[in-house]
Amino acid sequence: MSSPEDPGAPVRVLVVDDQELVREGIASLLGIQPGITVVATACDGPQAVEAAVTHRPDVALVDVRMPGMDGIDTTAVLATRVPSCRVVMLTTFDDQDYVARALRAGAVGYLLKNLPSAELARSVRLVHAGVAQLDTSVMARLAAALTAPGPAIPAPEPAPGPQGPGPGEALTAREVDVLRLIAGGSTNREIASRLFLSEGTVKNHISRILGRLNLRDRTQAALYAHDHGLL
Repeated sequence: MSSPEDPGAPVRVLVVDDQELVREGIASLLGIQPGITVVATACDGPQAVEAAVTHRPDVALVDVRMPGMDGIDTTAVLATRVPSCRVVMLTTFDDQDYVARALRAGAVGYLLKNLPSAELARSVRLVHAGVAQLDTSVMARLAAALTAPGPAIPAPEPAPGPQGPGPGEALTAREVDVLRLIAGGSTNREIASRLFLSEGTVKNHISRILGRLNLRDRTQAALYAHDHGLL
């Protein structure tokens, strides 16, 4: 199996930004990076969806603020129409509300445009390999929002019809402890130290948490903990 550092077949990328200079600049810089092929660009949400359906990219880099259909709405549509495409928000805005809304819409990364091109390419390869990517400052803001008192990030409206298990009902007490520490921004090593577990055991707990709650990654787990009052 190829690794993110030795990706094998190039990662197919779609670049979406309403500013032509920025859009073409990102596409050009990524196009010369190893393991990356830019298959299309788009200037807005509808064009992005059309390009994704046509070209089937592995990863879409999408700006948050665009006229008409913004990046978050575009992400939600792409998640439905082209679920194989992993969406990463690439923006200048690190507002925690944007971050939370983007992740809930289905984004698997949130990066800022001040990244060097080589780092951006590495993040694209990691996302394609299944590793969520959050800018360091973005992750710090999200962790602070999740652990702050009060509803810093509004919870989504409950879906109509029969509801699933209540908060934490599908988890053991130990898994709830792990989930709370994830939401606080703790690493696997820090969780292991706090709960007197091995890192391997922590990884097993996290895998079971994600599976039982039908979550994609630890960022979604943190949002779940906040939304269900487990902090």
